[in-house]
Amino acid sequence: MTYVIDRLSLRGEGVTAEGITVPLTLPGEEIDGEVKGGRIARPRIVTPVPDRVRAPCAHFAQCGGCALQHASNDFVAAWKAQVVDRALSGQGLSAPMRPILTSPPATRRRATLAGRRTKKGVLVGFHARASDVVVPISGCRLLHPDLMAALPACEEITRLGASRKGSIALTLTRSEDGVDLAVAEARPVDPALFAQLGALAERHDLARLTWNGDLLAERRPPRQRMGRAHVVPPPGAFLQATEAGQAALTRAVIAALGDARRVADLFAGCGTFALPLAERAEVMAVEGSAEMLAALDAGWRAAPGLKRITTQARDLFRRPLSAAELAGFDAVAIDPPRAGAEAQVAEIAASTVGRIAMVSCNPVTFARDAKRLCSAGFVLKWVQVVDQFRWSGHVELAASFGRV
Repeated sequence: MTYVIDRLSLRGEGVTAEGITVPLTLPGEEIDGEVKGGRIARPRIVTPVPDRVRAPCAHFAQCGGCALQHASNDFVAAWKAQVVDRALSGQGLSAPMRPILTSPPATRRRATLAGRRTKKGVLVGFHARASDVVVPISGCRLLHPDLMAALPACEEITRLGASRKGSIALTLTRSEDGVDLAVAEARPVDPALFAQLGALAERHDLARLTWNGDLLAERRPPRQRMGRAHVVPPPGAFLQATEAGQAALTRAVIAALGDARRVADLFAGCGTFALPLAERAEVMAVEGSAEMLAALDAGWRAAPGLKRITTQARDLFRRPLSAAELAGFDAVAIDPPRAGAEAQVAEIAASTVGRIAMVSCNPVTFARDAKRLCSAGFVLKWVQVVDQFRWSGHVELAASFGRV
């Protein structure tokens, strides 16, 4: 039996009119294959569409790291903009869409790989699509070359630290000072392993090595540039996926807030936006992680010519900044996790704040929160889609809101 792909899911997988999920397909394509559990894992393309292209990566057919390498760049860009537009229209909203900004191939500076021991050796890579099988990625077209160069270190670490019963997680982050490697779900460190790992960090020139949350070696502080400042994030801390993506989102936030002089930066992280904003405005940075705020504060104190940044460690889901606490701020920058910031947005809507720059990694919760702001008298001025998770279903954006 043949099927026609009706649309793509938010994960970038094809879906038929009957609701069957079919990876590696595009809307309009006729396919066939065996249906198991509402999914055709190995489709045969009967009639391809013109937007189908040859995947640039040899691992794509098996690897689950990418979902859309079989689609043209123009198709992916249009689809991601459409995802945002549909989310907004579902809330009765619309906005001018700025042209999408897509990060180049081989520029991902942060990724979490799986490492697994086998009878024949070790496997390090991404999980296969909808599977716990680990696919080696020696020819990956996604990761920065500096991360690819750290794969031998990851293989050696897997041999030393993984059990035969499960995989370990290897979070690689490229910094200005080398690769920052955080290992999790590995076996405990004993004196012999500690010595081996210290020698490994030296041999592979790692900037920092963390093991199950504990610092084992820091040969150089792994710095990240944020505006004029350099920040050393805690191990495994959130960081925008590419330098180009971070730059695009930062430009959008600065453009949205204009000449604001007092800014509240909510879910501030290590200062991705707070530090560049401090070049022109006083900033209060609020974040749940005290460690991330300490890194932000140290970066601010060491950077010349920045205006004052104050910090506050606070869980904004349980205790959002109230409308009264936002009095005196003329603008807010907010970058919540995928769940959005429903409670915090309600307080912003009730405040006297005049401008908002919102960054989001989930168009659905963004549209919900945007609806709340627009119902309170804000106008959604424009939306900028930023694709720093190239070839995936992931969509990020920045948006500008202003009072009527």
